[in-house]
Amino acid sequence: MKSVSFRFDRFTLDVSERMLRRDGAALDVSNRYFDALALLVSEAGGLVSKDRFMDEVWRGVPVTDEALTQCIRTLRRELGDDAARPRFIETVPKHGYRFIADVEGAEVRNVAGPVMTDHRLRDFFALAGLGVIGGGLAGLLGGIFYGFAGAAQPLAPGMGAASIVLVLTSVSVLIALIGAAGVSFGIAAARFANSDAWQWTVGGGALGGLLVGGIVKLLGLDAFNLLLGQSPGNITGAPEGAVLGGAVGLGFWLSVRFEGTLFRKILPAALAGGIAGAVIPAMGGRLLGGSLALLSDLLPQSRLRLDQIGALFGEDGFDRISQIATGAMEGMLFAACVAAAMLLARRQLAD
Repeated sequence: MKSVSFRFDRFTLDVSERMLRRDGAALDVSNRYFDALALLVSEAGGLVSKDRFMDEVWRGVPVTDEALTQCIRTLRRELGDDAARPRFIETVPKHGYRFIADVEGAEVRNVAGPVMTDHRLRDFFALAGLGVIGGGLAGLLGGIFYGFAGAAQPLAPGMGAASIVLVLTSVSVLIALIGAAGVSFGIAAARFANSDAWQWTVGGGALGGLLVGGIVKLLGLDAFNLLLGQSPGNITGAPEGAVLGGAVGLGFWLSVRFEGTLFRKILPAALAGGIAGAVIPAMGGRLLGGSLALLSDLLPQSRLRLDQIGALFGEDGFDRISQIATGAMEGMLFAACVAAAMLLARRQLAD
């Protein structure tokens, strides 16, 4: 396919670079919807049937008519169009859609073809990969917090505070990276299947968290049984992963729609993650802090203690209030960092 761009009204659609610009400023359009707009613009003045959208944009992936309706609705919003008085996209009832604005540019057919698949694959791994890195950053911050909390306890001879911080930080980063991999790849896969629907984004994050949480818990319990002959049965697992993953998906979907700086955009994700992180221990589940406390109770001779955190909340030990407070912190950090990294990925891909 040759390089081509189209110009209409105040917009430039660069097919080869996969960019939509208004007055030179890049607009944030998801890959699936970009394909749909490119197909419409390349057929300017002609009817594009629903079947063609399904064949050339969704490429045989079974979706409902609502997915196409949502796609066109989102494109109209980006273009500032009105379905009742269209300037760009006209609905042809029961048949499809027509791009009615004057278009300058070379004629290109089937612009949503194989070359775009390569871009989509690259974008998918960029979005998910940066999400994993964001999760690792959350694990680093959380691990340092728990490490210093543990190091505040009286230490056995030969056990330095630096060792406590290093061990807990390493464990926290590893767990966060694994969790973020499931959630981020789940969100990325869902968005590339039906990119603008919040149900898909939430469902993808929840499913990714569910699978990874279940696998990690299963392997963790087996490892404890193998090494120690006993295991803590109620460490974090599939239910916690599903709830937190769904919250991250919802937070990311909301963040994409927020205007302003990156900090302002991730506020919905931080809020969603914080609420989910507090609800999980309130309902009897456990996140990292609760799991660490459970391990210290199971192994009373270990040097791992989080009582110092409980004392901040007037508790004798790391009990329910402490778990809810630290769960909210963990959820907020995890969701905010993953969402921020994925937002940066989207911005990078748009540049």
